[in-house]
Parts: sequence; structure tokens; C-alpha cells
Amino acid sequence: MAAASGRAAEDPFDHCALHYVGDQEYLEGTVPFIDAALAAGDPVAVAVPGPSLRLLRGALGDAVQHVQMLDMAEVGANPGCIITKVLRDFADRHAGRRVHLIEEPTWPARTAAEYPACALHEALVNLAFTGRDAAILCPYDCAGLQAQWIADSQATHPMLVDRAGRRPSRSYDPDRVIADSNRPLDPRPWTAIERQVDRDTIDNARWFATSYGRSAGLGSLQLVDLEIAVTELATLCVLYGGGAGTIRLWSDKKQLLCEVEGIGPLTDPLAGHRPFTEDHAQGRSLLMVHHVVDLLRTYTGPCGTTARFHLRLP
Repeated sequence: MAAASGRAAEDPFDHCALHYVGDQEYLEGTVPFIDAALAAGDPVAVAVPGPSLRLLRGALGDAVQHVQMLDMAEVGANPGCIITKVLRDFADRHAGRRVHLIEEPTWPARTAAEYPACALHEALVNLAFTGRDAAILCPYDCAGLQAQWIADSQATHPMLVDRAGRRPSRSYDPDRVIADSNRPLDPRPWTAIERQVDRDTIDNARWFATSYGRSAGLGSLQLVDLEIAVTELATLCVLYGGGAGTIRLWSDKKQLLCEVEGIGPLTDPLAGHRPFTEDHAQGRSLLMVHHVVDLLRTYTGPCGTTARFHLRLP
């Protein structure tokens, strides 16, 4: 298998999907990528799920001490955090140098609820890193992932590599994936409870949410996260959504869900996916929510934006 390395002539950023089957093809696609970067003296980071991380550690031997190794199941459990928490964090700490990253945001254990955020993440990487001196290689398990997920990887990566070699993707269309991700959220259950929020009732909304979260079984730190997320989204309703919004809460045996409707139009696809210092106020609030919840999805329609976040029950 050819190593996924190199860069486009017109843009130093190289974003490539590695399509592999089995451990051998995984190593044939990733180890040469790492070796070439180390030989050039460039910084390298690997963020992949635990089993793949252990596989690479064993294959790299002593060279592993020169590579930042991260368990994606931990640092990227929420796909909406990966750009700022993993990719930009590493790239910004090595400003002025070409960085090489292996990131695997989509693996077979990802849930159907998480996957749209994974596909959106991969599409947004192209916007977030345009013009940057970086190479990002994204492994995709062709034996373990759904066919649609593999097809989406061809749309979100301008370059592909597999046992046949490296080539441009004929299906590259990240704008399509970004548009498809803006889909109406799944219907909420009839058991959801709701409350209106405006400038004068944000404190009451926080109490309403944390009281529900406590009864649903959230731990003390999760209650703080819930309060932060509700406060940020309710504030967006006040500032950008006409001054008021609606908060809805429900839970099942695995998670608590909170939906906030009325946070105003969301026209910037990278809002919430830039470092805090680079984003506008709306984006900073969304970034804050991404970092305290397990999953955040948004839908912007004719009447504005609805955000829904998930918190796993302990």
C-alpha cells in the first residue's frame, strides 16, 4: 500500500482518507506516513481509538517517543471538539512548522447519533485548515464501517489512499456533506418537558435544567456542565434569536437530552469549531457547549436554529 504523503501544489494542506482492511493494511498506510514526517524533522501526532493506538505503538518501536499519541475515544468522544481540542491545538503549538496528524474520528463503535457529527467534522477540516502547512491522514475501516460512511469519506477528503495507491477523490464534495448535516433533528418524545426563557428568566432556566438533571441521575460535575450549556444556549436565544427561546428536556436509561430552540440563524459552518480567541460571540458559546457535553447537534431552518445536546448518564 502506498503511503499517504505529499501535498497539493496550490495548497500546502493535504487531507487524505486511508481506506484499509485489517491490521496489516492499517500499518502499511500509517507507519510510512509517520516515518516520513519524523525523517523530515516534522512534528507528528496520532489520535486514534485505543486498539489502533496500541497497534501503532507496537509497530513504531522506539520512534513512538517522538510522536504525540492520543486515544481518540477519549479526546474526540464528542466529534465537535476534535478540530479545536486535537487538530488545531497540535498545529498551533507548532506554528511555523509543517505538522503531520493521523486522526480517526469514525470507527465501528460510533453510534448512529454520533456519526453525522463525525462526517460534519471531516468536511469542516477542509475549511479549518485551508492554506495551513499540514498533512492529515484519516483511516477508515472498510470492513467494519457502513458503506455510506465510506462513501462520505470520499466526499470529505480530496485525496484517497488504499492498496491500489494514492489518487484524487472523484466524489470530493465537502459542501454537500455540510449541507446534509443540517437536517431536522429527530422527533422528541412526548415526555419532554419545556420552559420558555428570556433575558429575565435565564437564572430560572438554569434551575429548571439542573433540577431535572439531578432527578435524571446526572453526577455533580455533569450538573455543572448542564448548567453551563443551558446558560450559553439560552443567552444565544436572547442575543440572536429575538430575545426568547424554548428549553426542552428528556432522558432515557442512557442519557439526558436538552434541546434549545430559538438561538437565531447560524450561517457560519465553522462557528463553534475555531479556537476561542478566533471565533465571534455566537461561535464561542457553541464552542463552550461542545466542550462540556457528549454530543451537540444543530439545525438551522427558516425559523432559526435549534440546538440539541446529549449528556450520558453515569
